[in-house]
Amino acid sequence: MHLMKWLYPGMGFKRWLLVFAIGTLCVGLGVALIFNYKYIDSIEEAIFRFVYTWRGSYSYGFTAIAGALILGLGSALMLVATRHIIRAVITVLMPEGTSTRLVDLVYEKTRLSRGPAVTVIGGGHGLSVLLRGIKELTSNVTAVVTVADDGGSSGRLREELGIIPPGDLRNCLVALADTEPLMEKLFQHRFEGESNLAGHSFGNLFLAAMAEVTGDMETALRESSKVLAVKGRVLPASKESVRLDAILEDGTIVEGESHIPEVPGRIRRVRLYPQDVTPVPSALEAIRTADAIILGPGSLYTSIMPNLLVNGVAEELRKSRALKIYICNVMTQPGETDGYTAAMHAEAIIKHAGRGAIDFMLVNNAPISDELREKYAAEGIAPVVVDEAKINALGIGFVAADIINQSDAVRHDPDKLSRNIMRMIYDLRVS
Repeated sequence: MHLMKWLYPGMGFKRWLLVFAIGTLCVGLGVALIFNYKYIDSIEEAIFRFVYTWRGSYSYGFTAIAGALILGLGSALMLVATRHIIRAVITVLMPEGTSTRLVDLVYEKTRLSRGPAVTVIGGGHGLSVLLRGIKELTSNVTAVVTVADDGGSSGRLREELGIIPPGDLRNCLVALADTEPLMEKLFQHRFEGESNLAGHSFGNLFLAAMAEVTGDMETALRESSKVLAVKGRVLPASKESVRLDAILEDGTIVEGESHIPEVPGRIRRVRLYPQDVTPVPSALEAIRTADAIILGPGSLYTSIMPNLLVNGVAEELRKSRALKIYICNVMTQPGETDGYTAAMHAEAIIKHAGRGAIDFMLVNNAPISDELREKYAAEGIAPVVVDEAKINALGIGFVAADIINQSDAVRHDPDKLSRNIMRMIYDLRVS
């Protein structure tokens, strides 16, 4: 019965289905004439009579020519009918103005679907930078995002509604989205003024509302991904409300992710409270089935580490046969990694996640301009020194490449970063 609906009045299908059928008959007839099939003797005889009357002689070549002409006509009719049938469908299903690039969309979707399965673990703005670039190279990407954020709009919603912080999840959704710029602006829009909404982003409120409607944040993210046409998946590391604490070298305990950079002193390690945190099963599965697992970029202790402290995440990371890459920060971060070298970043991850958590590091080798060096030095920030010998002593390989943009600040460049990551995946992936 469903098939019969295609023949309903006003659908715009019946005439083109008829044209397609006629074209099919013409193609069949043309092939039959070309190969001189006996069941069309009457048609051949008609062609013979016409040609003989016209020319006074006859050759089989005339039959072949007629067959070729009919075959060409039939093919043309089929192509025209097919084009109109497809257009009738996509005019309804796709946004206005996109029908002309259907073939490009199909090709792009097919190409991206064949890309490697990449699982990215982290949080903050650094993670969204990587996702913006990597979505152009593969659609098989999963972002496993920290849920320890307790500052700003995310912190307020967390306290008031009892949900996991949506801020980093929102940024990752937007980064992976294949949608109109206006929709991205809407999700990133932050309310101003003195009202209760001041400081909140629309995307955070949207995810909070979606979580209430669907029952949990994981489902909310899945449904929101449909709205934003997300390439890939965004998953929280856990659906439980957690707090990130830092234990400093002098024994001081700093409670809360947002407070850690504010307290002077070198971090010995970080921990979650409560310590027994249930992971999201699909996040563990994404780590288990990945071709490559990427840590970072992002704040070492407040964006990357919280994910590794969730039950089962570090274990799955160590056990995975995927290529495990850590993207080292380009600059030190006040209150977290003051004076840290690249090897010290890796040592911190190994300390929290165990050996086998990193196979390779990706570090920047592009020189930083003197102007930006001076600007950052005034804030107590310096370029991360790449100490090659110590990195190798940890049993970790590394790749140095230009992965930054220095227009007004030192940032990871999405395109440079993703291209180098994909090059590493194809060149270094364990078979």
